[in-house]
Amino acid sequence: MSAYKVAYFVGSLSSTSINRKLSKALIRLAPSDLEFTEVPIDNLPRYSPDFDGSYPPEAQALKDALAAADAVLFITPEYNRSIPGALKNAIDWASRPWGQNSFDHMPAAVIGASIGQIGTAVAQQSLRGVLSFCNARQMTAPEAYVHFRPEMYAESGEVSDDETAGFLRNFMQEFRTHVERVLTVLPRTSPRSARDDERRREPS
Repeated sequence: MSAYKVAYFVGSLSSTSINRKLSKALIRLAPSDLEFTEVPIDNLPRYSPDFDGSYPPEAQALKDALAAADAVLFITPEYNRSIPGALKNAIDWASRPWGQNSFDHMPAAVIGASIGQIGTAVAQQSLRGVLSFCNARQMTAPEAYVHFRPEMYAESGEVSDDETAGFLRNFMQEFRTHVERVLTVLPRTSPRSARDDERRREPS
């Protein structure tokens, strides 16, 4: 069976990011026919419509990575009850220029970890609103708000707690099923051009 190519975003820029540790665990526990490529966000300039006519190399590389992928996975922390600015900036780059939205009809899933009890629930709701406008095909269930306990996660991606490992493995299996289901109905092409010409452009 051909593998599905998954582009993934880690929303944190921190060198000690717990969500990066979570990403390693998710990749380790994912079905074997998912291939993962991280899309870096730390090298992007701030988005402005002034760039729409000529994207800088870093932003074009982001769009190229998404065009080469079948699906996208977001692994994000929660900053001030929303998503980090760096992640929102990356999404803004990917969704423009107008009519070239890289997320259009793309299978997508959202997950995140926090040391707090709500485990990025509010950030994920904020991100889902953005992805809805971008016309991504989101996996709505199962939801995964991870209460992060450092002793469970090794740098290699191993998860020491069987219950947590089982939950994350199930999430990734559900994601794989979602990707297959969406692509069976809406096969992706590369590069992807958005079907948002009927939407009214927002003022800049």
